[in-house]
Amino acid sequence: MSGRVLRIAERESPGGANPLGGCYGIGTMDRERTRIFAMFCISPVVRFGAPTLLALGLAGCAAAPSSSEAPSPPSVDSGDASSETSSADQASKAPLLPSALFPGEAERFVGWQCEPDQSLVTAHGEDTLRLWSAHGAYRLDPAVVASGARYQQGDLSFWSKGSEATVESQYGRLKCQQNMRHRALTRESHPGVMFQARGNEPGWMIELANDKPRISMSLDYGERQVNLPYQVKALDNDAGRVVLTSGQAARPFELRIEAGACFDDMSGQPWPARVTLEVNDEVYRGCGQGIAP
Repeated sequence: MSGRVLRIAERESPGGANPLGGCYGIGTMDRERTRIFAMFCISPVVRFGAPTLLALGLAGCAAAPSSSEAPSPPSVDSGDASSETSSADQASKAPLLPSALFPGEAERFVGWQCEPDQSLVTAHGEDTLRLWSAHGAYRLDPAVVASGARYQQGDLSFWSKGSEATVESQYGRLKCQQNMRHRALTRESHPGVMFQARGNEPGWMIELANDKPRISMSLDYGERQVNLPYQVKALDNDAGRVVLTSGQAARPFELRIEAGACFDDMSGQPWPARVTLEVNDEVYRGCGQGIAP
């Protein structure tokens, strides 16, 4: 029997065709030998036929995808995404920040230590006084007074004489002593910046561009420099509050700005905004100021 099989395997079928599609590397020559060989090796072909065998073969083997299969969706190229983000960033404009974050026409911020225990910040303009406390920001108009300078808004009044001041409201009276003053930041000294904030331990600083929604961060004493687009999560003009988040999901951060008396914890300088920056699971706290043109 084995001799006959070898002789069959050594001969090709007419025209070199192989009815088994080359699956076993053997062929047949005539009908008689086809019956003999099929009965010995692949009798299922006689019952099911070649098309059925082909179908079973595709089902049982890992075949390459056919050209009729739907192509896989293209992967997102980070370079293209960056270009699109950059284009959108250039087309957008920076938001208008609440006026309570700015000194107005004032050239200086003045810090006051008051009794009972409270700290205030003021900025004197030509026609108004801006006042910041732990509870928010206020704008007072000039009022008639025999001596010194007095400003009032409703039942809130601020009356200063030299380095001393009296603040009255429906909640009571404060006796205040001026303890520090410094010049407000200007666009001339900080071109292209509409808001700046800084803090200590570790030293950090952020700046918001005045023409588009981008933030520059200098973190950990300047060891890390970050420049990102941002989006406005919340903005309340009346409360003087702004919350900004990252414009890039892969580099998240949150910046909270709130109008209120703030004092640098090392120098004691007074500022009109309290600032909290959260990035990379770290929290930075400090003070800031809006910078008008």
